[in-house]
Amino acid sequence: MKFRGLDPRTRWLRWGLVAIAVGIVFGTTGPKAMDALATTWETNRSMLPWVFERLFAFLAYFAMTGSVIYGLLLSTKILDVIAHRPITFTLHQDLASIGLGLAAVHGMLLGLDKTVPFSLAQIAVPGLAPHAPLWVAAGQVAFYLMAIVVASFYLRRRIGQRAWRTLHYVTFLAFLGATLHGLLAGTDSGAAWAWWIYVGSIVGVVFLLVYRIALSLGGSRAVRRANV
Repeated sequence: MKFRGLDPRTRWLRWGLVAIAVGIVFGTTGPKAMDALATTWETNRSMLPWVFERLFAFLAYFAMTGSVIYGLLLSTKILDVIAHRPITFTLHQDLASIGLGLAAVHGMLLGLDKTVPFSLAQIAVPGLAPHAPLWVAAGQVAFYLMAIVVASFYLRRRIGQRAWRTLHYVTFLAFLGATLHGLLAGTDSGAAWAWWIYVGSIVGVVFLLVYRIALSLGGSRAVRRANV
């Protein structure tokens, strides 16, 4: 697909709609969130590490899911119509790095959360967690896999493009591990809003992955027909 970009005459309309959407989200959820934090501060300050630990957990999951979806959109060349590839590739890399950093903060806050106390070894070593060890291990392994993927961005020239592409498939394992971790180890996973976050992420990733595979198979068939 050839880069065309969006019509510059609609720039203010696009940004205006984004600003309205952001305003609606913050306007409807912001006051309730602030009231909940204020109540927690007044009544049970020991829960604040749990609140922020869960907040960083979801932010990390959003960033990692965004990176996976962005990577699939890049591979299908859908984004090439509206943005230059170097820009979209950089954003894909940044989302992965941000997700890794937020996940690290999430892990460190576990050490401050007294609801289910974690030692440093239990935070770092899969299988030692005092709560849901198998599913916590899935999140820990996902973190280490994402660390490998993020490192590969900076080593891409040394390891070569083909090896980098092959290594990049690890991202799907990391997404799977993080999703299982959130669904089965999160203390708020039973909430409807949390459940829909994970289901929506799974649907988006699976849809784009199937679409990417279909494009690849269609391209292979076209090449074989051309060589006949």
